[in-house]
Amino acid sequence: MANTVLYQTASKVIERDGNFVVKKFNGSYPKSDVLNEALNQARVEATDLNIPKVHSVDVEDGEWAIRMDYVEGKTIQQLMDENPDKAEQYLNMFVDLQVEMQSKKVPLLPRLKDKMQAKISQTAFDATTRYELHMRLDSIPKHLKLCHGDFTPSNVIISTDGRAFIIDWSHATQGNASLDAARTYLTFCLEGKQELADKYLSLFCKKTDTAKQYVQRLMPIVAATQSLKAKPEEKELLSRWVNVVEYE
Repeated sequence: MANTVLYQTASKVIERDGNFVVKKFNGSYPKSDVLNEALNQARVEATDLNIPKVHSVDVEDGEWAIRMDYVEGKTIQQLMDENPDKAEQYLNMFVDLQVEMQSKKVPLLPRLKDKMQAKISQTAFDATTRYELHMRLDSIPKHLKLCHGDFTPSNVIISTDGRAFIIDWSHATQGNASLDAARTYLTFCLEGKQELADKYLSLFCKKTDTAKQYVQRLMPIVAATQSLKAKPEEKELLSRWVNVVEYE
């Protein structure tokens, strides 16, 4: 019986194979990135968070593949789309889960600050802007909280028995939780969901007792790093975010 395709992009295809999900990467995808993603996920498994467990990393049909648990259910994004009247309830659940995740520590994960400093250096912004972004990033508190790197409603599955599973740990790091929140906020904005973005940020700041201005100060950093893989239609918005940096 053929596997069922659940999701597909230019670089990967995610299929269901019975009780498993098989994430296959195309031939040009770096082997090191595949192995790193599986290792990140295996390290996060050591926490008590609900995440699909990795069972194997292998070559299938000439392509690297990660085999992990299949979670029966719907993503929070699907639930929001199907039940717009319950959107705020699902958003609360989403933020509570992010706060719980960020209370965990996974010491062997890469440092978020190091990753972002390297990405800032790779951007096309001028030297003055890059310097300001480097300095702003360097000045924030050095936390070691578990950060997802792409925490969106599409990456949380509510299982048929009501448990919340966080998926897609390819960008997992340890670092400052507000940087992870800024990334989530920016994703909502890029999807044209400004109202949802604002509600999300207000909820996150309230639940974590974080000043909204503090997270907003991190937006240019996150926008700059996001520009490296941005779609053409996103680049203008990201550049506007980056250009709000203050110069002394």
